[in-house]
Amino acid sequence: MKKFAAPLLLMMISLLVFVMVSFLLNSRNGIEASADSNNIDHVRFKVTDEQPYRTSYHFQPPQNWMNDPNAPMYYKGVYHFFYQHNPYAATFGDKIIWAHSVSSDLINWIHLNNALEPSEPYDINSCWSGSATILPGEKPVILYTGIDHNKHQVQNLATPKNLSDPFLREWTKHPQNPLITPPNEVEEDEFRDPTTAWHGKDGKWRVIIGAQKGDEGKVILYQSEDFVNWTVSPKPFFATDNTRVIECPDFFPVYINSTNGVDTSVENSSVRHVLKISYQSKQHDYYFLGKYVSDKENFVPDEKFTGTSKDLRFDYGKFYASKSFFDYAKNRRILWGWVNESDTTQDDIEKGWAGLQTIPRKVWLDKSGKRLMQWPIEEVENLRGSKISITGKKLEGGSTLEVSGITASQADVEVLFELPDLESGELLEDPSEVDPQLLCSKPYASRNGQIGPFGLLALASKDLTEQTAVFFQIYKTPNRHLCLMCSDHSRSSLRQDLDKTTYGTFFDIDPNLKEISLRSLIDKSIIESFGDGGRASITSRVYPLLAIKRDAHLYVFNNGSQSVIISKLNAWSMKQAEIGLEGSIRCA
Repeated sequence: MKKFAAPLLLMMISLLVFVMVSFLLNSRNGIEASADSNNIDHVRFKVTDEQPYRTSYHFQPPQNWMNDPNAPMYYKGVYHFFYQHNPYAATFGDKIIWAHSVSSDLINWIHLNNALEPSEPYDINSCWSGSATILPGEKPVILYTGIDHNKHQVQNLATPKNLSDPFLREWTKHPQNPLITPPNEVEEDEFRDPTTAWHGKDGKWRVIIGAQKGDEGKVILYQSEDFVNWTVSPKPFFATDNTRVIECPDFFPVYINSTNGVDTSVENSSVRHVLKISYQSKQHDYYFLGKYVSDKENFVPDEKFTGTSKDLRFDYGKFYASKSFFDYAKNRRILWGWVNESDTTQDDIEKGWAGLQTIPRKVWLDKSGKRLMQWPIEEVENLRGSKISITGKKLEGGSTLEVSGITASQADVEVLFELPDLESGELLEDPSEVDPQLLCSKPYASRNGQIGPFGLLALASKDLTEQTAVFFQIYKTPNRHLCLMCSDHSRSSLRQDLDKTTYGTFFDIDPNLKEISLRSLIDKSIIESFGDGGRASITSRVYPLLAIKRDAHLYVFNNGSQSVIISKLNAWSMKQAEIGLEGSIRCA
C-alpha cells in the first residue's frame, strides 16, 4: 500500500487547490488573467455582466471564437474539456488552438492555458479537432488534426508532460508527427477529426477519421498496435453519396437494456453501436444505430441516410460537431454539442465572443431500440434557486398562463401535460410527405389545432410581441400516433438581421399516452428543450430586444381546440455557474 501513498497525497493536494481556486473565482468581480505578450494565453480578459446575450450557466471561453468540443474526458477526479478556439478574434481564424478547461462537476469550470498551439510544420496553420483516449495504465493521449505548411490535413499525437498533474496543464507533441497523412482515396484538405480510439478483440487500436472524395463523404478506419504506427483499412468504414465531407465522427457502444454508459472498447451482445457524423454541408449532426462487425471492420447501420426528416439527429436545432465520452466515475455516456450564433458576424465582433456549448447530456438507448435518449446531466440542478410550482391547472383552448416568481431569462422549467383522448388528434395521412419544420413554421404555430399547439412561450415580452414558442402538437396517422415538437423563432425578436429558422421533428407516441413532458433550460440567448423525457431535443439561439433580463417573461399556452391540463409544473431561477481563469499559472 505504501507505493500508492505519494500519488494519492499529490492528487488530494491538487484537488484541494482546485476547490480553493474555484472559491477565489466566485469571489472576483469579472474575469482576469495576467498579461504576457510572449504567450497568447496571457491576454487580460474582462467580461462584464452588461451583455444581455452572454449566458450565465453555459460553457463559454472568456472571449473570442469557440467551436467544436474536442476531447472531453475524466482523469484523476477531474473533468477535462478541450475545445476549438481562436484566441485573437470573435470569428473563425487561421490559427485555431486547443483551449483547455477543468471542472469537478461539468458545470463550474476553470480555464487553463492552451493545451495545443500551432508550432510545428505539421500543425503550423492550426490545431483542429480530435479526441482523447485513455491508454492502459491510465495514460491519456490526444489525437488531433494539424493543418500543415501545405494546408494539408494530417493527424498528430500529443501526450501529457506530467501524468501526476490531475489538471494535465502541459502537453508534448510526439516526435514522429504526423502519424497519419491523407491516403490516396481522400482529398488532402478534407481529412480530419480522429475519434476516441477503441481496443479491438485482437489487441489492436482502432480510430476513424472523417473525409471526402468528390461528392462522397467517407469515414476512414485505421488500426495500430502501439498507437504510433497506423495502417489504413482498404475500404471505407462508412460512406454516403452526394453529402461531401464528413467531419467530427464519433463511434461508441450503448447498452441495450440499461441507461448506464459503457466504455468505448466494449463489444459484445449486450450493446449496440452508434455512429455519429457531422455533415458540413448541412451543419447538422446525424447518428446511425447499427451493428459493428469487428472481424470485417465495418459498421452496418439499421437505416441508410436519406437526407430527409426521417434521419435521426441528436438535436433538431442549433447543435453541431458534437463529441461524447464515457464518464467512468458515474457510469454514463456524456454528450457535448457546439451551438453557434444566429446573429451577424459584425454582432459577434462587437460582442467580443461567439459560440457556446450545450449543457452536457447523458445519452442512452431508448427501450424501443430505435433511437437515443438525452437528458441534461443531474449536476446542472445544483444551480437551481427560487422555485415556483403549478399543479392541476386546466388550459382551455386559446389560453395563456404566466409563470411568475422566477428569473425568466435564466431558468429551468419542467412541465407535465395531461392529454385528452389521442383519437381526437388531427389526421395526417402520410407523415413521410410532410416536412415537420414546415408544420412548425408561421402561421402554423399560432393556428388552432385539435390537440395543440401547447407548450411554453420562453424569453417573451410582457405583451408577447416577442416570444419563442416551444410546443407539441398531436397527430394520428392510419397506423400510429405522432407528436410534433417545435421551436418557433419567427417572433423571437423584433430585430430583423437574425437567423430565425424554426425547427421541428416528429416522434412516435403510445396511443394510450396520458401525459407528455417538456423541459427547457433557458439562459439569456439559448433555449435547450427536451420532449417526452428526452426522446427529442431542440436547441435554439434567440436575441430578443425587449425580453431581456428582468423584462423577460415565461408563459404556458394552449392554442388547440381541446383543453390540456398542467398536471405539474416546476420552474426554477438558475444561479450563475462559476466559470473563470485559473490565474497566472503558466503552461508551455
